[in-house]
Amino acid sequence: MDLNQQNTPSYLWQGGGLLADAPVDFAATFDGGMWVTTKPIDVPRFNRNPLRVRPHFTVPRHHHNIDEMLFVFAGEYHIEFGYPDDVQTVVVKPGDVFLSRAGTPYTMTAGPEGVTYIETWQVPVTQLQTVWHDFGWVHR
Repeated sequence: MDLNQQNTPSYLWQGGGLLADAPVDFAATFDGGMWVTTKPIDVPRFNRNPLRVRPHFTVPRHHHNIDEMLFVFAGEYHIEFGYPDDVQTVVVKPGDVFLSRAGTPYTMTAGPEGVTYIETWQVPVTQLQTVWHDFGWVHR
């Protein structure tokens, strides 16, 4: 991923405020952990983000303001989601789909072969907000 996302205005920190003001380092946390394809997909109404993740990389805990669907093509994701009093874990393998409900925090850890997947939303990505929680980060 572009490692200059610390200042993205739609990336928020738990409890309020921008990720840019949080005590974490986006570049150090994601350091070579994910890649976003730059190949365009000519489907204008399909809101998507195709990604590849290195083995055992953990995406820090976060949630979104809208529902998100993940489709796994290769490898696997171990996804821990929910609140401290009701945390659930699921393994998402090739051909599986995971639905992340708006407002539900989750953490994703790639399996031993990494994972290739696509995430999709029912609205344009410009309407997506991501709220990051203080778990899984490299702190400043």
